[in-house]
Amino acid sequence: MQPAELLALLAEGESLSGAGLAARTGVTRAAIWKQVEALRARGVPIEARGTTGYRLPWPLQMLDAKRIRAALPTPLARSLGALEVHWELDSTSSELQRRGNAAKDFSIVLAETQQAGRGRRGRTWLSPPGLNLYLSCLKRFESGCAALSGLSLAVGVMVLRALGQLGIAGAGLKWPNDVLAVGGDRAGGKLGGILVELSGEYQGPCAAIIGIGLNLRLTPALREQAGQPACDLATLAGGTPPDRNRAAAALVQLLVEGLRQFEREGFAAFVDDYARHDLLRDQPLQLSGAPGVFDGVGAGVDGRGALQVRMADGSMRRIDSADVTVRRA
Repeated sequence: MQPAELLALLAEGESLSGAGLAARTGVTRAAIWKQVEALRARGVPIEARGTTGYRLPWPLQMLDAKRIRAALPTPLARSLGALEVHWELDSTSSELQRRGNAAKDFSIVLAETQQAGRGRRGRTWLSPPGLNLYLSCLKRFESGCAALSGLSLAVGVMVLRALGQLGIAGAGLKWPNDVLAVGGDRAGGKLGGILVELSGEYQGPCAAIIGIGLNLRLTPALREQAGQPACDLATLAGGTPPDRNRAAAALVQLLVEGLRQFEREGFAAFVDDYARHDLLRDQPLQLSGAPGVFDGVGAGVDGRGALQVRMADGSMRRIDSADVTVRRA
């Protein structure tokens, strides 16, 4: 008995007794209890209801590579270097990094859970199994790292395009790589994050590994554990998030299409869309990082994706993503 097998049995949201689960899987009730506790420790809210047994508070969908691929346009699906779903990885981006040159262009790796999901500046990305999406994509570029300025911002636009395809509104972008819920009491709640890691030549062949974490369903305990305002697609969708395989397919499709557009046209093709979703424009900001701590007002981004900040004396300061963190003042 493995946690993945138990979660798949509970996925329908029906109550299943410990004895029944033990009979179906050929293990002891103690082994079932051990795996229930392992899933709970990862953030899965398995309830125990007396004699009725174990259940989830709502159904969930286990990720399935065949279903994701079937939901993609056929030419796009055929063009992928790989489309894999793993139960557990240290991180999806690390998995692609380990493959090095053996990984083909547009290789896509997803995981049900991550042991060491990574956010920006070395932060940990919470990765409970079965609830959210954790995906990484390898894209190779001939133009070199020098031509990839603004890529993380463009990926943010791609994520919002995917949410639009799923019929979900109410999200915006916080420079340089956060997707936030907006409006009402959800303002500022983090929906997702983007991590772009580059390797290769500055003006020659290079590769980008694009990691995306997207919250579909968060429990109160996970929100508290996040240590910052957080939100999920279930909240934006009125209580029920989109099917995880459908959401994964939308994210893969809009990511692949968007990366091809970026390869042809660069960040210029995404500037206007980014401006429409920019949550920092005209907002009072406090910035801290290598340049020190200072205040200003968000003034959008420039053509290479740098944050523009209007200072008190009217001058404009441009900030690169690697240098600062940004918080509302």
